[in-house]
Amino acid sequence: MRKKLILLMIVLALSGILHSCAPAGPAEILVGINAEITGAIPMVGAACKNAAEMAAEEINAAGGLEIGGKKYKIKLVIADNENKPESAAAAATKLITQDKVLIHIGANASKNAIPASSVCNELQCPMISPWSTNPNTTLYKPWVFRACFIDSFQAGVNAQFGMEEFNATKGAVLFDIGSDACYYQGFFFKNTWEKLGGKIVAFETFTTGDKDFTAQLTKIKESGAEVLYVPQYYDEVPLIVKQANRLGVTEKIHIIGHDGWESPDLCKLCGADCNGLYFTTHWAVDIAGAKTQAFIKKYKEKYGVDPDSVAGLTYDAMYLFVQAAKNCGKLTGNLAQDRKCIRDGLAAIKDFEGVTGTMTPTEQGDMIKSVHIVKIDCDAGVFRWYKTVQPKTFE
Repeated sequence: MRKKLILLMIVLALSGILHSCAPAGPAEILVGINAEITGAIPMVGAACKNAAEMAAEEINAAGGLEIGGKKYKIKLVIADNENKPESAAAAATKLITQDKVLIHIGANASKNAIPASSVCNELQCPMISPWSTNPNTTLYKPWVFRACFIDSFQAGVNAQFGMEEFNATKGAVLFDIGSDACYYQGFFFKNTWEKLGGKIVAFETFTTGDKDFTAQLTKIKESGAEVLYVPQYYDEVPLIVKQANRLGVTEKIHIIGHDGWESPDLCKLCGADCNGLYFTTHWAVDIAGAKTQAFIKKYKEKYGVDPDSVAGLTYDAMYLFVQAAKNCGKLTGNLAQDRKCIRDGLAAIKDFEGVTGTMTPTEQGDMIKSVHIVKIDCDAGVFRWYKTVQPKTFE
């Protein structure tokens, strides 16, 4: 019995020695994802989550992220903000203070990204919003960046496009006054339209959750407007457009929109009613380069659907973090110091080649990049590229 015990002890000792001599696996980096998984725009959250997971899998399959000669595996910590501002702020707080993420990616809708960005800036954790175009997301927040263009540029492009494309001088706007993104898009469009010499003859609002737009659309129809700007999300646009068609609004008025229109669900909900309408967005599948086409192909094979802009922008946000980490050069293990190093690494990025285009952050954390205009063809189920507008400031 004693000999057996001694033999067991020797085996255990040797096992411990061999284990201690085995090469250690890669360390782990926690990346927080703050997304609209549930709520009114679940397709946004799904696209964000899917693209983040795909990027993380790619990085890990390649052996991990190498920083200063050391390999790190990416682990995502995903939080559902329920498409509510208060939940987005709470999710950001938890990701930073409890989960101890190195970087915070999301939220997407501006109404969620703005409160989340305030938390990230206050707690000094670098944040990249893939899809929030509202200037207030990054304004006076040195820890906050975005992967997309901003509302003032996008709305300016829409105003210029509406006037030039349809030889129009009379414009109208219909938007949700309770949504930050929609509210600011409406005012930016109005300001640019007027600066370009046009007149806004109808400026109509509604409240989040409204389903009947008859009163507003009737006023717009009677106003003499030639272009109607609807800076709303894909779940609301079909309701507005169908009612506009039924009231005869679109017989003389051209409806245009912004990036919130883009979703595979738009044509499912709108059908032929949306055919021929235009909106601005972050990319166009039919003019995508080799890098973007490879991403589209892989995403569709993995998830069974074409990626939308949220997916592409989230994928770019993940690789913007990768570039920032490389710019950082070394992680110390001190979370506060490493977060600061990643923030500085983001600020140092120049001409980053993403799947949604080439981008460089301004001092404010906003990306300088192109805007694409697409034309809806719901019969074919596609958004066809129509025009690209290069970076320009619409003050």
